[in-house]
Amino acid sequence: MIARRPLLLAGLALPFAAQAQSAEIGTAARPLRIGVTAGPHAQVMEHVRDQAARENFLIRITEFQDYIQPNVALAAGDLDANSYQHQPFLDQQVRDRRLALVAAGKTLVFPMGLYSKRHRALDAIPNGGRVAVPNDPTNGGRALVLLAANGAFKLREGADFRATVADITENPRRLRVVELEAAQLPRVLDEVDLAAINTNYAMPAGLNPVRDSLAIESADSPYANLIAVRQQDAQAPWVRRLVAAYQTQSVKDFVATTFAGAVVPAF
Repeated sequence: MIARRPLLLAGLALPFAAQAQSAEIGTAARPLRIGVTAGPHAQVMEHVRDQAARENFLIRITEFQDYIQPNVALAAGDLDANSYQHQPFLDQQVRDRRLALVAAGKTLVFPMGLYSKRHRALDAIPNGGRVAVPNDPTNGGRALVLLAANGAFKLREGADFRATVADITENPRRLRVVELEAAQLPRVLDEVDLAAINTNYAMPAGLNPVRDSLAIESADSPYANLIAVRQQDAQAPWVRRLVAAYQTQSVKDFVATTFAGAVVPAF
């Protein structure tokens, strides 16, 4: 009898597991699982979660420290959605990693800023100065465009977020571009002359792009962040409900109060 008991318990557990698996997403039996990067994305999603709970729509948040794993986890089915990236980045990830992910709705714009602890103006950066940029393809190109727009160097005509250092056509100050993981950039400000930092990583480090940056993207930046889901779920009712829970006046008010212009709603 003792030897058979674990088998009996395991068998009894199967209907409960199946029931939880088939439960409607967003319920107590099956909360919606969403991934975000730590910092502002997490803060806003916590507000969305709390507001959605009042409508009996339950959200469970998982925080990540990098830009790659939230898409990997979503594609693998460990998440139902994520909220942290803009369309060019998602497009690049879909192409490079063959992920069946799509955008479900826009969220926020996080203007990228240029920061320095050594200099108070961009024209004070010396010849041969080191400039750190994100090493992922889209944000790296985005940083190069922002640097070029503020006179650091010149890029080939028509260069956009797909630009690389090979697209620098004129660099009279011989600035050296250092490519690092985006999350590391705030931590290297003491070691470089300038760094292009995404706002979702700048703000947890105590940097406000409106107050602290030497230059910032315009508020009409094309890099609106979004909620991403698996392609097979794009038309699911819970997806529409998630987007509706995010795109509210309550979220707009929370963003305005919390981030004082450093983050801008894209809806």
